[in-house]
Amino acid sequence: DERSSHDPYLLPDMGLAVSRTYQALLRGEKIAVYGDFDADGITASAIMMGGLTSLGGNPVLYIPHRLNEGHGLNASALEKLRSEGVSLVITVDCGVTGYEEVAQAQRAGQDVIITDHHRLAVGARSSVPLLPPAIAVVNPYRPDSVYPFTELAGVGVAYKFLQALMAGMGRGKEVEQYLDLVALGTVADMVVLQDENRYLVKRGLELINKQCERPGLKELLRQAGLVPGSIDAEGISFSLGPRLNAAGRIDHAMLSYRLLTSSSPREIQELAVRLEQCNDERQKLTADMVSKARAMAKSQGEDMPIFIVEGEDFWSGVAGIVAGRMVQEFHRPAIVVERGPEVCRGSARSIPEFDIIAALQGCASMLEKFGGHPQAAGFSLPTSLMPELRKCLIENARQKLSGIDLRPQLLIDMELPLGVLDGQVYPLLQKLAPFGKGNPTPTFLSRGVQIMDCQWVGNQGEHLRLKLKQSNRIWKAVGFDLSPLKAEPLPLHIDVAYQLGLDNWRGQSRV
Repeated sequence: DERSSHDPYLLPDMGLAVSRTYQALLRGEKIAVYGDFDADGITASAIMMGGLTSLGGNPVLYIPHRLNEGHGLNASALEKLRSEGVSLVITVDCGVTGYEEVAQAQRAGQDVIITDHHRLAVGARSSVPLLPPAIAVVNPYRPDSVYPFTELAGVGVAYKFLQALMAGMGRGKEVEQYLDLVALGTVADMVVLQDENRYLVKRGLELINKQCERPGLKELLRQAGLVPGSIDAEGISFSLGPRLNAAGRIDHAMLSYRLLTSSSPREIQELAVRLEQCNDERQKLTADMVSKARAMAKSQGEDMPIFIVEGEDFWSGVAGIVAGRMVQEFHRPAIVVERGPEVCRGSARSIPEFDIIAALQGCASMLEKFGGHPQAAGFSLPTSLMPELRKCLIENARQKLSGIDLRPQLLIDMELPLGVLDGQVYPLLQKLAPFGKGNPTPTFLSRGVQIMDCQWVGNQGEHLRLKLKQSNRIWKAVGFDLSPLKAEPLPLHIDVAYQLGLDNWRGQSRV
């Protein structure tokens, strides 16, 4: 309930951030919003731009190119904005590791306010987190933060900033119009759906389902085959989030931003078509890279504590997805690297037992740039140093994961016969929603289930569609990415671990 929505002024430097922004708005200063290219950064950019505009500002937006610039602040972009008259830069979902870039901007007379949720960088000669010399650094992960909840997404931090800013002008309720975007970015960024995140996502989903008023979001839902009234966190995770992310992976994130903020029917249609093309291309690239990365990982041996695969034909735009798939399959940290002639770019995903950002900090002297979270990070470094980085990370992983069982685990909430399920179970489970990280969808186990029918589906036959029977009840089921099971014929009876979902294909709803 609303008690989970905490006072935004408990976030560090919130008062400084709000007062400097008030000053800029009153003086008519040129403000830039500096965003990021993933769904979290795109939605955060959209609400920050919308909020500042509604308060009388005329902000400009800068989102870096994923491949050419990478995540976070870059000095040349800040200098370009300064040459265009921007005196205040407000970051969303980035900036907390940009110590040098912020210092350079401040020396040049350009103020920076950081709103971010990533971990702070650590100094090369100490373990003390480096706080960029900005006017304000609004981040719940700061060591001195007293905010009750540290796990806000970037869009969540941006929302809390706008909440404080608009409340000070007596317009606090207006910020709630952005809760749909907060839900999109929060779920897509896979932060824990507990405490305030749970509240924000629940409120945002209500807005999407009851009064979806963004034309671009409506078109995005249509392209994804989703119907307002039945959108849940899973729909965002598997359909909307990947589409929003696809623009930055294949083209430029501004495609997704413009789709979410445009009011032109013609432009929205054109953008949605292009976004769907990007998503199709992203899926094909991912499937190809997963196949290659899986083969490389297996060749390294099952005793490896961390899989590091690299290739000149690996596309860094989808490297994070591929690394995530490897973690799911092998239950150990995975790093996928695009190897260039001079620079390597890598994406890392990890397991709860291994803090990947801490591991990268231990190798920081080799890296040009890195940042992220304990279970998801990115980095770049000179290609010549890649062998040294590999050695450093493998040694770190061997030490940290020694004695830990690295076999994949599946946690079952309840074992029950498939025949006892009826139409009332799914609505009952939805009282626990929204589901996601930290509040996973309940997983059940049924033994001795009969396979009535099965077929391989998908572009490359990678998904398994089943018709299952037990106690005279028949259920349709689908298992995603199960192609390794093709090696042998399926038996007549199986034990099945599963989750219940709602299939809304072509307007028809079925559990």
